[in-house]
Amino acid sequence: MQTIRTDVVVVGLGAMGAAITDQLARRGVAVVGVDRFAPPHDRGSSHGETRITRQAVGEGAAYVPFVLASHRHWRELESACGESLFEACGAVVIAGAAGRGSHHGKQDFFATTVATAERFAIEHRCLERDELVARFPQFAGMHRDQHAYFEPGGGYLRPERCIAAQLARAERASATLLLDTKVERIDNRSGGVRVTTDKAVIEADRAVVAAGAWATDLLGAPFERLLTVRRQTLHWFGLEADARFPADSPVHIWMHGAGDADYFYGFPPLPGERSVKVATEQDRVATHADQLDRQVAATESQALFDAHLRGRLAGVSSRVVDAAACLYTVTPDQGFILDDHPTMPGVFVVSACSGHGFKHSAGIGQAVAERLCGAESEFDLAPFALERFDT
Repeated sequence: MQTIRTDVVVVGLGAMGAAITDQLARRGVAVVGVDRFAPPHDRGSSHGETRITRQAVGEGAAYVPFVLASHRHWRELESACGESLFEACGAVVIAGAAGRGSHHGKQDFFATTVATAERFAIEHRCLERDELVARFPQFAGMHRDQHAYFEPGGGYLRPERCIAAQLARAERASATLLLDTKVERIDNRSGGVRVTTDKAVIEADRAVVAAGAWATDLLGAPFERLLTVRRQTLHWFGLEADARFPADSPVHIWMHGAGDADYFYGFPPLPGERSVKVATEQDRVATHADQLDRQVAATESQALFDAHLRGRLAGVSSRVVDAAACLYTVTPDQGFILDDHPTMPGVFVVSACSGHGFKHSAGIGQAVAERLCGAESEFDLAPFALERFDT
């Protein structure tokens, strides 16, 4: 079997792995990226046409430097590849009067969003129901005791295009990509790491594991008890004939109750399309990446429509245009892990994204590349260390 020698091997080339490989290669690091499929693909967590991005993230202030850097990187990448990757159509967050409750695994998501915007001087406005509906009539189902946060710099990313552009740029910078290549094991060797695949053995000084839903198969303890894989569904619903979605319609996150299940998020119709993509999250049923049921039943789409859209998002019919399944890999606190492996020297872990990673991925790529290169960095990775868990 062929043996490849390199400085860094990156396992997994989804949102995080593509960004890290790109950043390392452009710093002159010899890097090999490996993926069991041929990214961009629909087998993991980085597909589905669009991903929300917003700067004042309700997950907390520790994430903001990543997303601010990411927005700079997306614009730079657009210039490099000549493709549209980031549509800054704005982002709306809607919540009850107090903005309290647990959403996306975080308490006071709405209040944290507003506080974060103020702390980082992110342009935003807080709107009452009539003001929001006058501009965006699709939110006519909003109650008068609810409030809205509007961030004009938010919007959506094209995940497949972003990944493809980063990998193409990494290759131009001399990265080696091994696609349709399964990593079978990761071992320490004298002075480095050995990654055995079904096609080659890779010997490197360092390894980055960004394997998403397959990470636990490679990392062992303590990750088998820290990472849980969950099936999520995406749904595209057709618009009514008289639907009114202004051309500058934003992405949205709508929290209509106090629990994690009482919210949905969605996107405006894409240019030339008469449907909207909408989704929510489930945190009750776990799965394995190789056992994912990729078929979305009509009853699943109907249940989402009835529980979340009916009477809220005006102009959207229950007619299903498309549906897809994806994977979230989550930690107990739904935060990221960005840290060295505790028992495998030379292995740096970038998982899990916990369902809110794509908007941060380009900035995390920079942060991890700087960490591995020993460079000064604007990013503080301490909030994402393993020590916050009882490992």
